Amino acid sequence: MGKKNKLQRYREVSDMEIVLEYTDFENRPDGKPKGEWHQKYFGNGRPIILELACGKGDYALNLARREPELNVVGVDIKGARIWKGATTARDEGVENVRFLRIFIDHLDEYFDRGEVSEIWITFPDPYLKEKKESKRLTSPRFLDTYRKVLAPGGEIHLKTDSLPLYEYTLETIRDQNCELLDQVDDVYRERPEDPLLTIQTYYEKMHLRDGKTIRYVRFRI
Repeated sequence: MGKKNKLQRYREVSDMEIVLEYTDFENRPDGKPKGEWHQKYFGNGRPIILELACGKGDYALNLARREPELNVVGVDIKGARIWKGATTARDEGVENVRFLRIFIDHLDEYFDRGEVSEIWITFPDPYLKEKKESKRLTSPRFLDTYRKVLAPGGEIHLKTDSLPLYEYTLETIRDQNCELLDQVDDVYRERPEDPLLTIQTYYEKMHLRDGKTIRYVRFRI
């Protein structure tokens, strides 16, 4: 994507009502949306599901389409990526999805304790170098942040093509005394008909074309 197109998308994203950005709250007297998602931004009390590092918003948008009884929020810092999902949602009139442009380690500044029902992490950067372990979205550092926003019994889902990240996550679940609820070593071999696990993101489609194995784990912290 050229620099001009990227800047144009940033500008368009900033003007979309379904996209909230950290810059929106810097000078607002009412502050950040913490605790206000149900009433102010969705207008209902339905469960809130997050897709973290949502990229183009493929999973968030398709989950919202498929599950109209849920409220879905795609979270990413890169507005030019969010643009795709946000534009499609706006043009189609998908009312139960929003996008939030923030750094994920600030999640607890934007959601209140117990405000989030589930978290999906779909094809995040695995940060394979050991010195970058704390950047992995299933590292203890991030699990501590998720604890601050998840409702009791709230679940975390990871889909990944990275075997090292998958194995790291399983190890972290054990070390952190989390409750492992499900693990799938090969989604399309073991669960080819699962309606949620087979929602494909832009990156997942690329991985499948490359012959990569897609893995999944679900747990509680």
